[in-house]
Amino acid sequence: MSIRLRFAPSPTGNIHVGNVRTALLNWLFALREGGQVLLRIDDTDIARSTKEYEAGIERDLTWLGLNWHDRANQSLRFDAYEKAADKLKADGLLYACYETEDELDRKRKIAQSRGKPPIYDRAALTLTDADRAAFAAEGRKPHWRYKLSGARKEWTDLVRGPQSIDTASLSDPVLIKEDGSFLYTLPSVVDDIDFKITHIVRGEDHVTNSGVQIEIFEALGAAAPALGHFPLLVGADGGALSKRIGSLGVGELAADGYEPIAVLSHLAKIGTSDPVEARTSLDQLVAEFDFAKIGRAPARFDPDELKRVNAAVLHQLDYASVKDRLAKLGSDKGEAFWNAVRANLVLLPDVQDYAAIVDGPITPIIADAAFAQAAAEMLPTGAYDATTWQAFTNAVKEKTGAKGKALFMPLRQALTGMDHGPEMGALFPLIGEERARKRLMGEAA
Repeated sequence: MSIRLRFAPSPTGNIHVGNVRTALLNWLFALREGGQVLLRIDDTDIARSTKEYEAGIERDLTWLGLNWHDRANQSLRFDAYEKAADKLKADGLLYACYETEDELDRKRKIAQSRGKPPIYDRAALTLTDADRAAFAAEGRKPHWRYKLSGARKEWTDLVRGPQSIDTASLSDPVLIKEDGSFLYTLPSVVDDIDFKITHIVRGEDHVTNSGVQIEIFEALGAAAPALGHFPLLVGADGGALSKRIGSLGVGELAADGYEPIAVLSHLAKIGTSDPVEARTSLDQLVAEFDFAKIGRAPARFDPDELKRVNAAVLHQLDYASVKDRLAKLGSDKGEAFWNAVRANLVLLPDVQDYAAIVDGPITPIIADAAFAQAAAEMLPTGAYDATTWQAFTNAVKEKTGAKGKALFMPLRQALTGMDHGPEMGALFPLIGEERARKRLMGEAA
């Protein structure tokens, strides 16, 4: 059997970190099993779906390295959904209802006041032809509900183990709205059947939906795919994700300078038994993936931890892999520069700060003008290399008697305008004699 999964975003906005985690878990399992992933654009909401968002989804997945094997748009498949709906109507499983939202809300409140669950009472099943004609005369259009069997639906979840949903405890779900548009449930089942989806991997907020969808699969003459429901994301403190972080878009991460593999590494490992550390490739994440590693507790998305992972990725990158991007940032100062500064980077655009140290001008920090003057007098002349810094500091030490932090901190502050940064032994040759002399003399250079 060919393994096929699907990622099904709606093009009503940009994909964010929660969407990416869903996509990634689908891709990791599919690739581990030699399977495929369908990119299904859920654009049945014609009013809110846009081609711009659709293109953005493709762009963001491509940036992440999540390449789909097949693609479909639900907006091109309405005939298939109508055909499935006709079958369910003919089988007596899809029935017309005429209650307004206010009437349904009143029914729910009455049921709750009587200590009963607020589920739909199936009053529409008792309507006569005359009743329906009367509603039509009023201008009411029906919405269509699926008649649940009331049976318990069971499956062995890929993440959660044995699961069951008592459909008698659920309201018959609305599959088609008054305006004739389809809600998520039916099109999703029809697509999964037609595209031969073998596994559905999604958030645990869909567990109850799965009980309903299993029934619809069976009603349409198909076996339900294997199901896996993973815990959702929470904030670093275990509380709900803030709106700002929860809606953090892939485009924003890319613009801020995050590395795709850092984003994937973080999202693949949070909420699992594996350490949250940088991986070198998607292939490595695939090799390490196992549903058994996913815990039952919510996964904590920590922006600071993502930065730590991103920094670890940058520290491993060689010059050739970043050269073009450094050029776009106006910060390509050569391989020696990259090797000097990469260990101090958290995000790639941070490199611009260090490029400014090399190019200038910077405002030197001079706390002791006499010390800086003495250091300037000890500057070597000519070309600098990897040995120059040690020779220079030894000379300054001998002249001034300063040592340790009292020696190195004022030199760093004068030469870079910073208290911390890359190893001065590597940076000093890039600054060069002329700029070093001016800075030690207190000049912006």
